[in-house]
Amino acid sequence: MGMLRLRAAVIVGLAAVAAATATSAQPLPTLGPLDASGRVTYFIEDGEPGSTYTPADRDLARWALEAWARASNGRLRFEPSPRADALVQVYWVPAGGGQYGEMRPMRVGSRRGAAVYIRPDTNGLGPDIAAAARKDPLLRDTIVYLTCVHELGHALGLEHTAAYADIMFFFGYGGDIPGFFGRYRTQLKSRADIQNVSGLSADDVRRVRALYPQRLRAELNHEDHENPHAARKNTKKDL
Repeated sequence: MGMLRLRAAVIVGLAAVAAATATSAQPLPTLGPLDASGRVTYFIEDGEPGSTYTPADRDLARWALEAWARASNGRLRFEPSPRADALVQVYWVPAGGGQYGEMRPMRVGSRRGAAVYIRPDTNGLGPDIAAAARKDPLLRDTIVYLTCVHELGHALGLEHTAAYADIMFFFGYGGDIPGFFGRYRTQLKSRADIQNVSGLSADDVRRVRALYPQRLRAELNHEDHENPHAARKNTKKDL
């Protein structure tokens, strides 16, 4: 009975989040890195009152960014910056409408940026999941971390998918939603493990690399001419 109620609560919450971030018929635009090295600036705000944010949540957002950077095989690299200059801005907001998170495209100067809103208050996701998260802090961190990864995927330009294995899976398709979180949670022995377990599928990795291909040959040739040592470094092949 409890698991059924938990599943219903999670499906409602995740369907709401998916609806909030669902893409239109037009694909999401990608971010415009600041230079040929794929540099993307980011800013992580402190939590708003009532959000249940804790300072340790900053690690979850940062690890999510690092997961996408690794997935890009060096084509993207994220560095912190003041909010006014950040292409990606992460905000922690109070629970609302059963939603986990949301991404909103925005302009940062002449470039496309993204504001990512994360709702870390699992109490707003129904009594059963709230109780489970209180009993297991790593489940709470799993939910918040995977929400960060998913919404940051939208920030990068990735759309929802119908593949349950993907972090970009659209929860409106149904499936074993508690299992979606549980399969990740079972890989963790401690909170520190999160920074080494990305939660991304092989197709998530393939799609982000397709969105952000290797630097243009002209850029590489120019860099190699300016720095012969970089030429040898840039011969490294993709994994």
